[in-house]
Amino acid sequence: MQSFDHKFSNPKRPHRTGQQIIVGRVEELPPGRGATITLPDNKELALYNVGGQFHAIENFCPHRGAPLAEGTLCGHTIECDWHGWRFDVRTGACLTNPTHAVEAYEVVIEDGWIKIVI
Repeated sequence: MQSFDHKFSNPKRPHRTGQQIIVGRVEELPPGRGATITLPDNKELALYNVGGQFHAIENFCPHRGAPLAEGTLCGHTIECDWHGWRFDVRTGACLTNPTHAVEAYEVVIEDGWIKIVI
């Protein structure tokens, strides 16, 4: 069993500015998939398409820093590939260890463009 004592400090978490960043077109991310989004300042987010609804969270698991965009998506839950921690992509809530949520970001779809509010 993995220890829950380690907390990864995410140096690539974007600073909140309220700015909308265009990250791509809706058709570039098929339903049921996730993608790593690298922002202009080299910070990263994970973007998911769940049945045509788009959700963004920070890209690194707080347990050991695994990239969440590469995890296994099942409905609104992403499972970290390294140690099985699970997160709700709508809210960032950690379903495995509730004290270790990740940041969630608003996603706006406008004229087929995906925009994330950071």
